[in-house]
This record gives sequence, structure tokens and C-alpha cells, in this order.
Amino acid sequence: MILIDGKKVSKEIREDIAEKVLPLKDSGKNVPGLVTILVGENAASQVYVNMKAKACTKLGMLSKIETLPAETTEEDLLNLVKSYNENPDFHGILVQLPLPKHISEDKVIETISPAKDVDGFHPISTGNMVIGKETFLPCTPYGVVELLKRYNIETKGKHVVVVGRSNIVGKPVANMLMQKKEGANAIVTVVHSAAPDISYFTKQADILIAAMGVPEFIKADMVKEGVVVIDVGTNRVDAPDTEKGYRLTGDVDFENVSKKASYISPSPGGVGPMTITMLLYNTYQAYLKIENAG
Repeated sequence: MILIDGKKVSKEIREDIAEKVLPLKDSGKNVPGLVTILVGENAASQVYVNMKAKACTKLGMLSKIETLPAETTEEDLLNLVKSYNENPDFHGILVQLPLPKHISEDKVIETISPAKDVDGFHPISTGNMVIGKETFLPCTPYGVVELLKRYNIETKGKHVVVVGRSNIVGKPVANMLMQKKEGANAIVTVVHSAAPDISYFTKQADILIAAMGVPEFIKADMVKEGVVVIDVGTNRVDAPDTEKGYRLTGDVDFENVSKKASYISPSPGGVGPMTITMLLYNTYQAYLKIENAG
């Protein structure tokens, strides 16, 4: 069994980006810039936003966090997004989700310029992804596909089973892996809660991607020998005997499934580190396109 180490791959990609960005900074040129907009005081969102900003700064990128009160109107938020669409110092715009209930997430995402949609959530980005055109890809599924590539795991003609159909992971990763291109070209099945027996599908998987948000749902008897397992889930479960009172676990029963797998990503430490890394990669790509177009 080979462990798919997201921390290691993430570090390699970040070092590669830093090598390209730091000389720009030294020469006084414009550097890639990312603005993150946070509305309200969701504790988890605050942690994510700070992690993104810190990672940006470490690579020599320009980073800014716009923190707005929870009662901010939809109109004010949309106007702020529009102002960053026009701001030449920032090449990526990320509005941290979830938003307060009185603000339409769809409207906000649709207001971000597709040229700065480094989260890959704009309907234009999504449409381009589905038809196989070059576009910004959503960061977590992009991280999954990149891990498979970096570990030279063959996807062509393989049966990939995706458990979960969210717009953030399940649907996009299925679309990305079915494209007729290098690092994809797989036969993809998406299975979800409507299936009478999920294990009927998971047992057929050459590559299993677990993204349903249920702690340790995938058991050893649900997979075949030699399967490649990518665990996207990060769940907090009670652990009264620990200092924090909880532990983080994936959607896969790692201890037992790893005995049958040929490759497996742990959670935490697998896909998680890749999400912010692919956001940084997208921001650098946005910078190249915008600066070269100018």
C-alpha cells in the first residue's frame, strides 16, 4: 500500500509557484494578487481565510482580506466584488462561503469576473469544465486529479466511482475525470444517497473517491483488493479522551480499507492541503492571463 501524501505534493507545487513569483517581486513588477472577502463571523471561515492569506504571502503574492459585518447588504457586497473586478492589483477574487442567509450565493458568484474566478464556481467556469474547455477548475477536485497525476495512477479506461454529488466536489471531479484528455478519460459512476446499496457500486471501483461527508462510511467490505482510494472527507467526531475532545477523520475507515488498497490518501493530510495549493495555482494562472492580455 502506498500512501498518497497531499502535504508533500502540495509543498512541491507551492515551491514551484514561489520560484516564479519571487523574482517578479524582486524586480519590482506586479505580482499575483488574491482578495478574500469574508462576511460575518463564522469561526471555520475565519480559519480558512487566514490560512489562504498566509499561504499567499509566503509565496510572495499580494494578499488582502476584506472582513465585512454579517448585516452587510447584498448590494454592498456585490458592489465590493465589482470594484475588485476592476482593480488591476488583484487577479483572483474569492468570496468565502457560506454567506449570511439574506445574501444570494448565486448572485455573488455570478458577479465575480470569470477572468478572476479562481475558485472555479462561476457558471461560465463550470460550463467550460463540463465541455472540456480550458478554465479555472474548482480547487478541491482539481487537487484530487493532480494527486492522481503526481502518483502516476492510470485513469484511462479505469472505473472511477465517486461517492457524493455536491457542486463543490462530487459533480466537478466526475466531470473532470471523464474528459477525453491526459490524466482523465475514465469511466465514471456517481453514486449517492438514493442508491439502495452503495456498496454494489463501490465494489466495482478501480479508483474510489469518497466525498459524502459521513465519518468512516466506506468500510473494507465495500471495496475490492487493489483499489485506489481518495478520501475527500474531513469530519469532526467526538473523542472525549483527547485534549481537544474531538478528532478529525475522513469518509473512509482508513485503518481497515488501507489493508486492501494499492494507494490511499489519508484524511487529514491527503486532499486537504491540495485545496489551498490549487487556489494559489489558479491565482498565478489568472495573473499570467490578465497581465499578458494587458
